[in-house]
Amino acid sequence: MAASRRRFPVSWTTVTPVLAIVVLALSWGRDLGPVPVAIVALALGATVLAAVHHAEVVAHRVGEPFGSLVLAIAVTIIEVALIVTMMSSGGPEAGTLARDTVFAAVMITMNGIAGISLMVGARRYGETHFNPEGSGGALATVATLASVSLVLPTFTTSTPGPAFNGTQLTFAAIASLLLYGLFVLTQTVRHRDFFLPVDSDGSVKEEEHAEPPTKKAALTSLGLLLVALIAVVGLAKVESPAIEAGVSAAGFPQSFVGVVIALLVLLPETLAATRAARRDRMQTSLNLAYGSAIASIGLTIPAIALASIWLDGPLLLGLGATHIVLLALTIAVSVLTVVPGRATRLQGGVHLVLLASFLVLAINP
Repeated sequence: MAASRRRFPVSWTTVTPVLAIVVLALSWGRDLGPVPVAIVALALGATVLAAVHHAEVVAHRVGEPFGSLVLAIAVTIIEVALIVTMMSSGGPEAGTLARDTVFAAVMITMNGIAGISLMVGARRYGETHFNPEGSGGALATVATLASVSLVLPTFTTSTPGPAFNGTQLTFAAIASLLLYGLFVLTQTVRHRDFFLPVDSDGSVKEEEHAEPPTKKAALTSLGLLLVALIAVVGLAKVESPAIEAGVSAAGFPQSFVGVVIALLVLLPETLAATRAARRDRMQTSLNLAYGSAIASIGLTIPAIALASIWLDGPLLLGLGATHIVLLALTIAVSVLTVVPGRATRLQGGVHLVLLASFLVLAINP
């Protein structure tokens, strides 16, 4: 009788990554109809949510600010894999996919994730507080990486079009990696306290009272997170023809595919940042937002630069005039948000309007 009442410790977050791998195996390399495409889409969404859960378990085990890096790096792995696989099959027309995806990621993180987090936190607590030293340093890193990798190619003259030549691309890749490494060193070792949640008086918040997961539970979640990431990359590859067909059928420009990719891969970050804001840990939310933008550029650009050796067609990284204006406005507004070390719903609303402007112009340039 006691054995019959014993519950097997299995949850949907444990089963979903495994089922996603099964769906991936059954759908890989096949011409799917509407119903299988819908099933793959549902599996993809559920797996992303499962990945969020397991990343948060690992993050809770290692603590802040290391925990914020776990999800940022995991999401970047997905982003790089999606870009490379779609560029390899897209031919010359996919030359702007890396630029479109990375820029969309920057706009979504700096305006979407940050804006939603500020709005949620301020709505619940009236005013949100964070460390301007840590957030300001992260913002400066994002601005530098974005300018070097996405703005400068528009103004170079050695290569036709908004593109770097080989030497310039190599420099941008190495500079991005070095700057990313310096940021991680600053966040996790040299000035770790700059990136910890703070109270209204600027003092560091004590760690949450919930007991961290055991080492075994954290290792299990790490393994399931890796399985989920593999499944997400594979399922997104399977779903990519349907995404491209849907974008064309809706009459959107092909560059909107990059926005779809960015929205998909940043869903875990958005959910995790929103949950942190609801717990009055706005610094964690900003760590996720800016850390994702830094990882998206600092890791994606070098990976794409390396992959461009084998990929056919040009690699066009330079932004157009409209996007440069949006990036400059986003950086200026972010500075005004970060410098005081506190924010209200107004700042959240401003960032969300900038995100909406980007999405409207992405649909109707």
